Amino acid sequence: MWALPAAARAYIACAVLAAAVCALPAVRAGAAVPWGPVLLLAGVCVVCERLPRCPLTLPVLLAGAFLLPPGAAGLVAVPGALAGRVAQRPAWLRRLWHAAQSSLAANAASYVYGRGAPRVVTAPDFPHALVPALVAALVLALVVTALDGGVLVTAEGRSPRTAWRGPLPAALVPPLAHGPTGLMTAVLWHSPYGPPAALLVLLPMAVSSWVQGRCRRERAAHQATVRALVQAVDLKDRYTRGHSERVGRASVLIARELGISGDRLEALRFAGTLHDVGKLGVPTRLLRKDGPLTPEERRVIELHPEYGHEMVRGIGFLDEARAAILHHHERLDGTGYPYGLKGCQIPEFARVVSVADAFDAMTSTRSYSRARPVPVALDELHRCSGTHFDPRMVAALARALDRHGWHPAFAPDPQEPAVPVSRNVPLDHCSAPGAPAGTDARPGGRA
Repeated sequence: MWALPAAARAYIACAVLAAAVCALPAVRAGAAVPWGPVLLLAGVCVVCERLPRCPLTLPVLLAGAFLLPPGAAGLVAVPGALAGRVAQRPAWLRRLWHAAQSSLAANAASYVYGRGAPRVVTAPDFPHALVPALVAALVLALVVTALDGGVLVTAEGRSPRTAWRGPLPAALVPPLAHGPTGLMTAVLWHSPYGPPAALLVLLPMAVSSWVQGRCRRERAAHQATVRALVQAVDLKDRYTRGHSERVGRASVLIARELGISGDRLEALRFAGTLHDVGKLGVPTRLLRKDGPLTPEERRVIELHPEYGHEMVRGIGFLDEARAAILHHHERLDGTGYPYGLKGCQIPEFARVVSVADAFDAMTSTRSYSRARPVPVALDELHRCSGTHFDPRMVAALARALDRHGWHPAFAPDPQEPAVPVSRNVPLDHCSAPGAPAGTDARPGGRA
């Protein structure tokens, strides 16, 4: 504790003293406190704090605030905070601070709720008690956030604006979900079914939060896997660094215009981002070659879609993306590779990624070609529509760019506003007549 600044030590000491003073009415001799609910809820808090990633502490504290007078409600939070998991040292000081903070917040929430609703809430009273319960839940969140901000100011020297203003919006969201749950627990507590039924209300929330946590962790693992693969490609092919992420973004722009959403949108983002992962199987000297490729070298590079398809075959969440990785160099007229598919034989994801890939290739500078202005790239895509590209995908990209804009160094998120693309950019340089869009016009140029 003595490593903390004097202001922080004094702040924590004042919080602990304030929590003790607020609890005095409940522990003094002769106080009419329902110790049964206090001990039961405190025990549930201890279990919640000891379990990893358990989201039930807040609704239990709110249930205590709705059932108990302020001093007793503050006591519910103390055992769980003192027994909770602490990752950083000094553990005892952090537990003491957490106990004081939670106790003060629960005390304030109980006081606010008691001013607007009865302690014994029956089913008919539920609608009328809902507003006081939500207000009390918001008060609890505000007290916790305010006290946390004080620690950041006194211990880390942050400005009050960054200490309080930043965390405040996120802190107000959970109470809106947990307030009704805590109130329902309080209603059932005094019902004929008693405390066991009241605590059973918390089970669906625990299961739901556990499932959501698993989904978040799984999605984070998926994104980490994709980032690792993309970084490996970027390290090997330094001339196209950033290309994979931009193709993923452009693919999403097209997909949104086509009405693709949900899991398929995420799969298409992965497909665009990983479309060139097969380059990991191509010799580095070919990827970094500055001059034209020989026919034999070009045939080697054209194997990268098949390499990529094999690399991601065993990754379950990339099932739908595999077809785009394999076929993104196919052309509508059947002159593409690796299998010469035609028209609708080419998977939809592959047709989207093909347009996104060619667009970014034309609008970014590479060792073998200069970046073209966006309008020139769009004109080239339109010129090759129906033979090389799916016209529907090209039209979707054009609409998306009109709405969101584009910069070759950073593809805009579809949800972020951007300056629309100007159609009046001067034409710097175009591909040679008849050259496929997205390729170098020189003999032996690469895709």
